[in-house]
Order: sequence, then C-alpha cells, then structure tokens
Amino acid sequence: MATTNDLKNGMVLNLEGQLWQVLEFQHVKPGKGPAFVRTKIKNVLSGKIIDKTFNAGTKVETATVDRRDMQYLYHDGNDYVFMDESDYDQVSLSEEIVGQAANFLLENQSLQVAFHEGTPLYVEMPASVVLEISHTEPGLQGDRSSGGTKPATLETGYEIQVPLFLETGTKVKVDTRNGDYLGRVKE
Repeated sequence: MATTNDLKNGMVLNLEGQLWQVLEFQHVKPGKGPAFVRTKIKNVLSGKIIDKTFNAGTKVETATVDRRDMQYLYHDGNDYVFMDESDYDQVSLSEEIVGQAANFLLENQSLQVAFHEGTPLYVEMPASVVLEISHTEPGLQGDRSSGGTKPATLETGYEIQVPLFLETGTKVKVDTRNGDYLGRVKE
C-alpha cells in the first residue's frame, strides 16, 4: 500500500482488480478546498488511458512489477520470442503484449519486459532507437531545405516521415513512443 503522495511515473497500481500504470501525475492545491492528485493512468492489459483524480493522501494498492532484461530473438507467427538474459529462459509474447514496440524491434536487441506474478504485461522500449532506412524515394536536387518530409521504410518494416534529403541506407534515430524522426546518426 502507498498513498497518492508517493505516486511516481511508471508505478503500477491495482485499482478494482485491474492493473494501471501511472503515465503522469500532478499534485494540485487549490486556493479553496482540499488538495488532490490528478493522474493519467493506462490499463496495462487493454492499453486504455483514462484520467483519474484522487484526494491527497488517499491509500492506493500498488502492484509488484518485476522488470526483467530480455533479448528479442525472433518473430514466430503471432508470437515474439524473447530470452531472459539472466537465466536464458525463452518466453513467447503475443502481439497484444508487444504492442507498438513491434515496430522498432530488431533481432538480438536488449530491452525490458514487465511481469506481474509471472504473467508478462508489456514490453518497455528505450525512449529512442537507431534504425536504418531500408527504402525511400531519392531526394531531388535542391531538396536540402528544412520543412519538407517524405515517407521512409525502416529495416523493421515500419514507415515514418523523414526530411527530403535522407537516402536509403542512412541510419536514423526514432522516438519509440510516437514513431517520430529525431535525427540522422553519423557512423
């Protein structure tokens, strides 16, 4: 058990038998009336995001989440196979659990998988990854200005928007939360 004053981003709460991960929280002390905590929480299993307000100091039940370092091995039908880096056990995770992380997964990549009482909950990707552009249309001479973008397919098969001057084979940094292009990576 914890109180709403102890909330942190990433903490997992057990509310009414369901697991919710804290995405954002804000302590609010209005001029009039009691203080409260405004949160944005995400259902760990369904991915649904809701806003919930708690009175300050309210007790909330926390869930024990075990984050394990795993290595992504390969995609097998509808499952993604990961290996625990500590004991080399292999775990198959469904597409629902892997979710948007599948767009940025490369074989042999290390990341974290969150478990609750032995059940895998979600894959935790780093904030950004470096991937190579496998295909994009060539830029035209004079396309060096900032502002214009074009579609580019990454080596994972995911498509993002990149500046016009980038070419096939260029390594780029991509934000794993929203798929945005962050910059070119020098080799």
